[in-house]
Amino acid sequence: MKKSTPYTTKQMLLFGGCLFFKFIYFDFLWCLQTTFTSFSTLELYVNGLLATLLLLLPFVCTRRRWVQTTVSLLVDVWLIANLMYSRTYFSVIPLDSYTAITNLSDFGASVWDSVRLPDVVFVLSTLFGIAYDHRLRRSRRVSAGQGSYRRLSGGYVLTLLGVSLVSFLLLLPKGGFVASYEFLQTANKHTCTVPEYTIFGSLLHDVLKKREVYTPETARQIQTWLDARPPYRALPDSTAERTNMVIILAESLESWVLEQNVEGQEITPHMNRLLRDPHTLYAPHVLTQAKGGRSIDGQMLLMTGMLPLNQGAYSIRFPQNTFHSLPEAMKAKRPTRTYLLTVDKPIVWNQQIVAEEFGYDTIISKNNFAAGEQIGMHGRQKLGDVPFLRQCVEKMENHEIARADESYCLLCITYSGHNPFKLPEGLKQLHFSSDYPERMSDYMNTAHYTDRAIGAFVDYLRSRPDYDRTLIVITGDHEGLATDRAALCDSPRGHDIVSDKQFTPFIVINSPVAMRYHAVMGQADMYSTLLNLLKLDNAPWKGMGQSILDPSRPPFAVGMSGNPEGDLSHVSPQEVQRAKQAFTISDMMIRFNYFADL
Repeated sequence: MKKSTPYTTKQMLLFGGCLFFKFIYFDFLWCLQTTFTSFSTLELYVNGLLATLLLLLPFVCTRRRWVQTTVSLLVDVWLIANLMYSRTYFSVIPLDSYTAITNLSDFGASVWDSVRLPDVVFVLSTLFGIAYDHRLRRSRRVSAGQGSYRRLSGGYVLTLLGVSLVSFLLLLPKGGFVASYEFLQTANKHTCTVPEYTIFGSLLHDVLKKREVYTPETARQIQTWLDARPPYRALPDSTAERTNMVIILAESLESWVLEQNVEGQEITPHMNRLLRDPHTLYAPHVLTQAKGGRSIDGQMLLMTGMLPLNQGAYSIRFPQNTFHSLPEAMKAKRPTRTYLLTVDKPIVWNQQIVAEEFGYDTIISKNNFAAGEQIGMHGRQKLGDVPFLRQCVEKMENHEIARADESYCLLCITYSGHNPFKLPEGLKQLHFSSDYPERMSDYMNTAHYTDRAIGAFVDYLRSRPDYDRTLIVITGDHEGLATDRAALCDSPRGHDIVSDKQFTPFIVINSPVAMRYHAVMGQADMYSTLLNLLKLDNAPWKGMGQSILDPSRPPFAVGMSGNPEGDLSHVSPQEVQRAKQAFTISDMMIRFNYFADL
């Protein structure tokens, strides 16, 4: 008579099969956003199996179904959360961000907007495991005794050791785990790190990088890159000088909505009017370089000229780092008051600490603004851009901030452009045919709303007696469409309107140098350009980028995914490689607090 397989062994195979399916399904959904290159590698399957075996350990030790069911449900939540995160930030959740989970309370709408219907398959796989296990219990003919359990444990340990050995042997020729992981950090392969090494591998890489120390070799790499930078070129002495700067950092503002008419409706009429002003500098092709920190990365790029960390948000990992900034440079030249205004809480992205490190004297946040029309969903609404910028005007008129008799730097951070781009029906002023994708219609309506707020704010600034010496900057903190871009570009209505590139605009009103700069630039280049325009030529730090007013600047930039964009026809491979390497150099400078002792 043929001996049946012990019930406990069947359970382990069932639960292990469900877990392995979850990892492979996660990789499939991940690769839908990128490419399926990693599916052709052995590492994806070996490391997925290794992660599965490690997560089976609680069951092997306890032989309790409820224990493994709990593990499976926690894995479901973890994998879904990382997919949701990746749909906005193009990475898994960094280790430090787990300690900042309370920040999500202010971004409920964006969190829910990142959920997709296929995500339910994770939970369904767990329910399948529970149901099939129930069937096994009812139909089993032989119960597992102590001997069969010992065989199960021995087989598990041998399998775990064997898979671990194969994983180790795959790493060995590449120089170990860290070297193998970072070997994939290139423009074409960086999206393969998570599928090939699982989320566990990504977190392990975070931990190991934290343990790195600042060595003479690290210092040499940084200095070599810095020494090779093109020299900073000041503008002629005859260039008119500006002593004030007002920056509007618009959430998720992309360039394609500007100067755009859809069904006879002008999407951004107020900014379009500003673009026609003969004293405006406009660069429509600013390539997004923000990464895991998104909005706070956008601030760092603009205000310090530093590129973001390769993993995670600098404001969470290194909130008290020292930076050279535009506010610092303005203060060094003349007495200047600096202000930051935001509708967020000071704790979000550690904004309070970061703002102080950037040199802001006054921070005005959520509780300092009166109630007004709210934008957002799921009960997590925030003050809309129109009442926010209107109250900024009121604070200026009441001499609370930016008095006309002082030099000042004022940063206003808007919120209404945050995904999912849902305005209350009463605030929508544009109406499109039903065959336009909903996401596209929502985004254009939100951009129109923000444009209205910016138009009124700039009109006030232009009426002030100090306007002649005030530089007004409008830009986006990063691109906004994320993983929706491809679908919108492929749609019949969107393919001739929505840009397939991650471009934000750079608009400088009352600029001493007026121009249209059509070449591709990076977000970090804005810092260097503003140093030029404000004639802050003695600033100790000129940024990782290069001013667009420098005629020698090559017409390309490298984006957050390591993708070079622009005209590369006359750019040497060495220049492209150097631009890519800038992210690694900046990452090292931030991690080791490079400016602390300078």
